[in-house]
Amino acid sequence: MQESRRSLLRTIAGAVAAFSIPTSAIGGQDPFPKPPSPMHPGEDEPPANPNAKSPTKVRLEENQKDIKKDIEKLFDLASQLKQQIEKTDATAVLSLAMVKKAEEIERLARQIKERAKG
Repeated sequence: MQESRRSLLRTIAGAVAAFSIPTSAIGGQDPFPKPPSPMHPGEDEPPANPNAKSPTKVRLEENQKDIKKDIEKLFDLASQLKQQIEKTDATAVLSLAMVKKAEEIERLARQIKERAKG
């Protein structure tokens, strides 16, 4: 009688263990597979809102606004330098203020160029 109880307990314990192991651990297929997500190659995540702008596009738009603002400033500086040069005598040496303004124009032009490259 002891042997029959032990064998009954072993059978029950084995059955419980067999049903408690997930099917993925055994290596079987999922009986209810998830449908494939509608992602395009190269995308990490699906878009949350199709009308929302991507972070890259937002960054590019901000960059374009900054470039336009810098170009306006560059135009103003170049206009000021032109006015100063027209007021000075052509035979005179350029003033330090004019040289500094020309350096500032050059620095701003390089900054615009680098921002335009991306």
